[in-house]
Order: sequence, then C-alpha cells, then structure tokens
Amino acid sequence: MTKSELIKRISDKYSTINLRDATIIVETIFDEISNTLEQGGRVELRGFGSFTVRERKSRKARNPRTGEVVDLGARNSVYFRAGKELKESVDHN
Repeated sequence: MTKSELIKRISDKYSTINLRDATIIVETIFDEISNTLEQGGRVELRGFGSFTVRERKSRKARNPRTGEVVDLGARNSVYFRAGKELKESVDHN
C-alpha cells in the first residue's frame, strides 16, 4: 500500500473526512514520526509496533560489480519492531 492509497482508503471509509483532510492527517502523522526519530526519540504505536534509531558502526563492504573493498562510515538507521497484535494478526492469516 502506498501513502496515496492509504489516504484514499481513509477518505472512502469515513464519509466525514474528505480527501484533503485525510491527506493532512496522514502527512501530519508521518511528519511527527519522522521528527521524533530525527531527534533520536522512540515512537511506539501500541498494537502495531515501535520505531527506534540505531547506530550502525563503520565497516568494510565489497562492491558487487568490481569486488573492490569499500569503507562504509558509521550511520544511523531506522529500526521497526512489530507489536504482539500485529505479529499475531499476520501469523494467523
């Protein structure tokens, strides 16, 4: 599902929310999640999962085309851990 499909589904499901308002809602939620993660915070959506930022150490990697060894610097990456309810719903379907 894409962001635009999510917006359309929300607008279709709730007749009181038009497409413009659904767009604002979804964009605001995503912006707040992004801002919190950029500041090093944690986002927990109970029943769904949690997002955290993890630091990845620098390491050596190999360019698959040339086989050349390349140094990759340390960086941060977003980590998602599914919640219990989400895991169970995916597992049972």
